[in-house]
Amino acid sequence: MPTNDKKTVFITGASSGIGLETALYFYEKGWNVVATMRNPEKRRTPLHEKGLPDIVHLDVMDSASIQAAVQYTTGKYHKIDVLVNNAGYAVYGPFETSTHEQVARQFNTNVFGLMEVTRTLLPVFRQQKEGTLINLSSMGGRLGFPLYSVYNSTKWAVEGYSEALQYELRPLNIKIKVIE
Repeated sequence: MPTNDKKTVFITGASSGIGLETALYFYEKGWNVVATMRNPEKRRTPLHEKGLPDIVHLDVMDSASIQAAVQYTTGKYHKIDVLVNNAGYAVYGPFETSTHEQVARQFNTNVFGLMEVTRTLLPVFRQQKEGTLINLSSMGGRLGFPLYSVYNSTKWAVEGYSEALQYELRPLNIKIKVIE
């Protein structure tokens, strides 16, 4: 039975790094935590060891998996208070050696995937008349670093997207935060 008095956080990219630590933090604070990752059945994490009940498949480049994860969460908890868009990775090296496929995958994951998860979740926030959207960026979204031109450009895109989107969503009581 859902615990509706607890807040619910939905986290992408929770298999390692910031996503994993964020899931553990909120779980230890008593929140309902839906920790999503591409291959939850193949990747044993501390979330599994702690007994986190909601480790869910989600690939930010697969709309069907995004829809399924959001439907699972709203079906179980009837709400989502916070979305943490954390999924991403960095390609580095001289730009001239980057392939079209590497650049496309970097943008598909770090920008278009983040946008797709957001687009899927915004109707939930709109219906609730509130929500908080946290987009993980990087200092690389404000400063360029040598050999990170592709990664930096995705994070600059996240920064600009987040800034513009806040103006659209503010009247709906939906807050946007960016973590660099």
